[in-house]
Amino acid sequence: MLSISNFHVSVADTPILKGLTLDVPAGEVHAIMGPNGAGKSTLGYAVSGRPGYEATEGTVTWRGEDLLGLDPAERAAKGVFLSFQYPIEIPGVPALTFVRTALNAQKRARGEAEVSAPEFLKQVKAASKALKMDFDMLKRPLNVGFSGGEKKRMEILQMALLEPSLLILDETDSGLDIDALRIVADGVNALRGPERSMLVITHYQRLLDYIKPDKVHVLAAGKIVASGGPELAHQLEAEGYDKYLPVAA
Repeated sequence: MLSISNFHVSVADTPILKGLTLDVPAGEVHAIMGPNGAGKSTLGYAVSGRPGYEATEGTVTWRGEDLLGLDPAERAAKGVFLSFQYPIEIPGVPALTFVRTALNAQKRARGEAEVSAPEFLKQVKAASKALKMDFDMLKRPLNVGFSGGEKKRMEILQMALLEPSLLILDETDSGLDIDALRIVADGVNALRGPERSMLVITHYQRLLDYIKPDKVHVLAAGKIVASGGPELAHQLEAEGYDKYLPVAA
């Protein structure tokens, strides 16, 4: 399980998270919702280890192990995966090469046998078919010339192949039309399981129609200020965040 206690994070000496506490048990999907500037993406970046996001106080553990003392690659090897809101383009690096290199690097870090080229191609063809991706697209440089929906599918393809145990989805619905949203959500739902936890960061309830959360949390002014079941997302959609801002102040 993911356990975050009294977590404070600063970016360029500006406090963003201000005592955030959150537990995500194994097998559960928790949604994080909140107004712009609340610290939602900062939470994902800080847990996954993005440079520039300085943890100044508190603890973050995954399966009882401290994450804050590990670099991003070590966190990834422990099973932490962050799906970006805006996936970057990497010219000159074929998507297939990128994913296989990442997969085998993680396997080496865990002391596991690397995946052979034939076995990797078998896995990636099955995953791309499930996500309705053209396999030839994966021979192109990573995300270069991809549409917004294709970039998000590429993120889900990586998740399917890397099989992380902690998935952090940072506004995965951003820029997706309804058909792409369904396909991406189906890919995420296929990864749900008793040993895998998910943290879904979103502005809008519509994503949660497809990825059903066990719990919904409201993040405002750097803290979790309210928690509830899936019905809380519908309430937020109808009423907005205003009633929670005095609690966060």
